[in-house]
Amino acid sequence: MFEKLIHHLSEKLKLPLVGKEAHLEMAHSERIFPSSTELSDYRLSAVILLIYPNKQNLPCVLLIERSVYNGHHSGQIAFPGGKYEEKDSDLQSTALREFYEETGANETPFIIGKLSDVHIPISKFIVKPYVAYLNERPNFLINEAEVVNLIEWDLQDLLQQNSNKKTKITVNNTSITTPFYLVEGKILWGATAMIMNELKHLIREDF
Repeated sequence: MFEKLIHHLSEKLKLPLVGKEAHLEMAHSERIFPSSTELSDYRLSAVILLIYPNKQNLPCVLLIERSVYNGHHSGQIAFPGGKYEEKDSDLQSTALREFYEETGANETPFIIGKLSDVHIPISKFIVKPYVAYLNERPNFLINEAEVVNLIEWDLQDLLQQNSNKKTKITVNNTSITTPFYLVEGKILWGATAMIMNELKHLIREDF
């Protein structure tokens, strides 16, 4: 099953992506989609969607629970990743560097393609999501300054959840209504949910 999934994803990522259609399904009530002119002020960043067999030998995708800090994305569920730095040769290198820094993984993921960019107006980032896999579960040693917990989310759970579910959350003292995925009792919303939803679009037909 795992090999079939990775082959299927590799082929799908060569084709035109659903992009905004998938993103809109998980966009919250206050979501802004910036114009091309506004995007010139945004910073570049990249994340890794790592897929591998978990301890039960089921395909899963890796998420992190961020530490609490004084910033826009404090405590959120996210993909490993971060902002581009001048020492990075490209955005794929950014994604891999941040992946290692946050998870301490002892294996190098095989990158098979990229999903659609996502824009985060509140922090002014353009996020490049790279899809990768490992044939076996790596060993992890998390960076406790940045990551509280690693979440190995069973992809079957993603496929079985309805993206029409909504909840209210408070952001910057403002209550917003947002679609979400429930991941081990935690709310996954925002840009990470939008990226995850595009992955769901790609795999739901054959998995």
